[in-house]
Amino acid sequence: MKFLLDAQLPPRLVKAIARAGHEAKHVYDCGLLTAKDRDIWKYAAKAVVITKDADFAAMWMQAGRGPAVVWLRLGNVSNDVLIAALIAALPEIVAAVEAGEGLVEVR
Repeated sequence: MKFLLDAQLPPRLVKAIARAGHEAKHVYDCGLLTAKDRDIWKYAAKAVVITKDADFAAMWMQAGRGPAVVWLRLGNVSNDVLIAALIAALPEIVAAVEAGEGLVEVR
């Protein structure tokens, strides 16, 4: 599965996702670090957006279609905790997206 990581996520998460067997890019690597959410949304047409930003969840709920969104709702945690939580949830995230879920929350 392909993932696109939003700006507020640590770039080293890309490597952690790759070690788990999936493709990932950070918006920084795509020249989108300062892009508007709408532009990132369009770029991610064939990827799953991973974000802590509620705006992407709202865009998905409003449109009812578009790239799938993984909304990390972990609060203010260290990067190590965030990465560990996402990697632990990755099998369930992949299963949910493959089953057609467009918005997956990780708490």
